[in-house]
Parts: sequence; C-alpha cells; structure tokens
Amino acid sequence: MEALLNDWLWQEEYWLPPGISWKDMDAVEGEGHLPRPRDLIYTFPLALSFIALRYVFERLVAIPLSRLLGVKDRIRVRAPLVPKLEAFYKQNSRQPTQSEIISLEKQCGLSQRNIQSWFRHRRNQDRPNNTKKFCEASWRFVFYITAFCGGLASLINTPWFWHQKECWRGYPKQLVARPHYWYYMLEMAFYLSLLFSVSVDVKRKDFKEQVVHHIATILLIGFSYCANYVRVGTLVMLLHDSSDVLLESAKMLHYAVWTTTCDSLFVVFALVFLVTRLVVFPSRVVHTTLVVSLDFFQPFFGYYFFNALLLVLQALHIFWAYLILRMVYKFAFSGKVERDERSDADSEVDEDEEQDHEEDEGECSWQQRNGTINSKLASLANNCVLNNLTNQRNINSRLRKTR
Repeated sequence: MEALLNDWLWQEEYWLPPGISWKDMDAVEGEGHLPRPRDLIYTFPLALSFIALRYVFERLVAIPLSRLLGVKDRIRVRAPLVPKLEAFYKQNSRQPTQSEIISLEKQCGLSQRNIQSWFRHRRNQDRPNNTKKFCEASWRFVFYITAFCGGLASLINTPWFWHQKECWRGYPKQLVARPHYWYYMLEMAFYLSLLFSVSVDVKRKDFKEQVVHHIATILLIGFSYCANYVRVGTLVMLLHDSSDVLLESAKMLHYAVWTTTCDSLFVVFALVFLVTRLVVFPSRVVHTTLVVSLDFFQPFFGYYFFNALLLVLQALHIFWAYLILRMVYKFAFSGKVERDERSDADSEVDEDEEQDHEEDEGECSWQQRNGTINSKLASLANNCVLNNLTNQRNINSRLRKTR
C-alpha cells in the first residue's frame, strides 16, 4: 500500500515537464545541490528549534528591550469571580446573546447591565498586553531582516535576479547553491513555526487570512523546492521579506508609543508594500511563471499548481493593500495613524475596551462630581455652624449689657 501511494505521489507528470524523468534528474552533475523532497523533512526539527529560540529571545532580549523603549501595559479591571458566568464564558460563548443574558440574569441574580459589563471585563482580561505584542513583533523583525539581508546577498550576483527569464534556462536540471538551499530551509521552517504557534500568538482581524497565508506559503515553498522552482521561489521570498521588515519595525515603535517615527515608517512601509506586492510581484514574478516559462517547457501539473498558489498570494496582497490604503486615507486627513486596520486583536475586543474606558471615565467623572458636591455641602455646613456660633455670642453679649 505504501509503495502504491509513493508511486502515485511521485509520478513524473506531477513534478516534471513532459519529456523529463527522474532518471534524467539523477544524471545531473555539477557544483551544487539537486533538490530532493526528503530534504524538507529537516524543516520540522528546524521549526521546533525556532519555537525554542523564540522563547529564549523573548525573555532575554525582547522583554528588556520593551522596557528600555518605554512599552507600557494598560492596567485592566479584572472581572470578579462569578462561577456561573465563568463556566458559561469558557464552555459556551465569550459574547452571549440577549436571550442568554436573560437566562444568566435569572441564574446569577445580577442585572443585565452587570452581566454585560462582566463579559466585557472578562474578554479584556484575556487580551494580550503590549509587551506580548512587542515581543512577537520583535522576533519576526529579527528573522525578516536577517533573512532579507542574507537572501539579498546570495541573490544580487545571480543572473535571474536581474533578468527573470534566466529562472527557466536549463529548467528543471538546475543545481541549487548552498546559500539558496539554506534560504529555503530556514524560510519554510520559520513559517511552519508560525503555523504551530498560531493558537498562542496575538489574534488579529485578519486571523483567517493569516492562516491561509501561512499554509499557502508553506505549500508554495515546499512544492517549488520539490519541482525545482527554486530560482523564482527565492525571488518570491525576498519580495515578501522586504516589506515585512518595515511592518514589524513599525509595530514595535507603535507599541512603544514612538508616534512620529512610527507614522513616518508606516508611510515607507505602505509605499514598499504597494510597489513590491502590487507592481513587482505580478509584473515580474507572476508574469514570468505564467507566460515566460512556457518558452522553455510545456505546461504540466506543477505549472498549474504553482501558479494557483501564486494567485492565492496575490489575492491576499490585494486584501491587505485595501486595508493599508484605508489607513493611508485616515493618515492623510487626520495626520496620524489612528489604528492598524490589521488590528492586534479582533474588533469585538477593541470595542469592549473602548466601552470599558468610557465606563471608567464616566465613573471617574461621577466620583469627581460627587466629591465636588460633598465638599460644597461640607463647606455650607461649616458656614452654618460658624454663623450659629456668631449669633449665639451676639445674643449672650446683649443679655450681659441689659443686666
């Protein structure tokens, strides 16, 4: 059974252009490494190593750096312990409907307003603080800048970096240089580590799109390596790393409340993202894989599958470009970036925090008004007492005079 599955999975028509066999690939000789599917097995232990390295990095580097840059965590009011509400929160829903609130009102003996307020506080209690967000952004920043610099240094002297037609000359009998091999292994391992840790990372509004992006990226890197699309694959990774460096650095400055620097860096990021993802990527990379490659081989399954994954990435680029342009629009009219459209938490939690903030402000202002009223009443009472004492003294002095 295993042999049949193996034979079916590695059929030549899936991975190689017509007229090329696995024997032809084995016969390739020269300086470099011929991609083998079994090489991708090494990405799994590398991914686990990335997770362990991230744990150490966040505690030894990112947290002290966040304190140095002035990252502050907002103090949130903890929800009081109500066993029935806590059980409903964990087992049923984090945001109950109106009918469920009425049912909980009967069970707990609390008003609907108090129940709604409890759930808002409880959701905010689970929201990640700025230090956690800073640590995540700083880890990604370190990887992206290292990968971008290393990838650029290994590609800048290659012919296909300047002329994308060279990606297909001699395909698929192309040997992979050692730096490009490690570029592939480390990039795939990093995205595997992100996928493994997605449940504990900060959830954003585009959480589902991020998961789709990670899966599409892993499939794209893995399949392109097995089908020896390594040359064009390195260009795809380099383009993505170039803007991701700016995005993560802007997030770090945002959490540190370096507003002016963050806004300036955001403008640079928006320009780089729009140019690389909406201009360079489709005009250079997608065009060469869809059109130029056909000058060198006939279409096969790998051709269609690889281009389908590239088009999925391009659809995500358009979605994120829309969010970025919305931020640019707000920035142009308000003069500052009010909030990341790819919010650091879901919209439901953001609204909860705003409501809690308004409630806290209202409570504070009510307390201030009460304090003012109480002080005025105390002042009036003191005046009344003084007046009574003065009148009593006047009466006593008159009585003495008449006697």
